Amino acid sequence: MVVKQRKFSKLRQAHHREKAEDYVEMIQELLGKQGEARLTDIAKQFGVSTVTAHKIVARLQRERLIASKPYRALFLTSKGKKMATQSKHRHEIVYRFLRSLGVPENVAQVDAEGIEHHVSPKTLSIFQRFLKRNVNRNQPLSPD
Repeated sequence: MVVKQRKFSKLRQAHHREKAEDYVEMIQELLGKQGEARLTDIAKQFGVSTVTAHKIVARLQRERLIASKPYRALFLTSKGKKMATQSKHRHEIVYRFLRSLGVPENVAQVDAEGIEHHVSPKTLSIFQRFLKRNVNRNQPLSPD
C-alpha cells in the first residue's frame, strides 16, 4: 500500500510541476519572440481564459518562478529560467528519441510534450545514451 501511495504522490507532483513547466516555457518563448509575455498572450496560447491563466500565474509568482509589475508583462526569475531551460532540454531529448524510432514529426512533437514532464532522470539518461550511440546512423526505424 505504501508503494502505491508513493507512486500516486509522485504522479500528483509531476502533474503540478507539468503546468508550471509549460507556463515558464511559454513565457520564455514569448519573451524570445515578442520581447514580452502578457497574460492575454499566454491565455491565448494555451486556449484558456485570462482568469484561468491568471490563477496559474499567481501560483507561479508565489513559487517565485515568475515576476511582474502591475500592468506590465511577465518575466522569469532565475529559478523560472532554469526550469524553462531544463524542461525544453528534456523535450528535445524525448523528441529526438521518438524521431529516431521513426515516429512522425507531428506525433513526436505532441508525444514529447507529454512525456517530457513525466520521464525520470534515469530514463532520460538512457534516451541520451541511445541517441549518442545511434547519431551516426541517422536512419529512423520505420513505423509499422
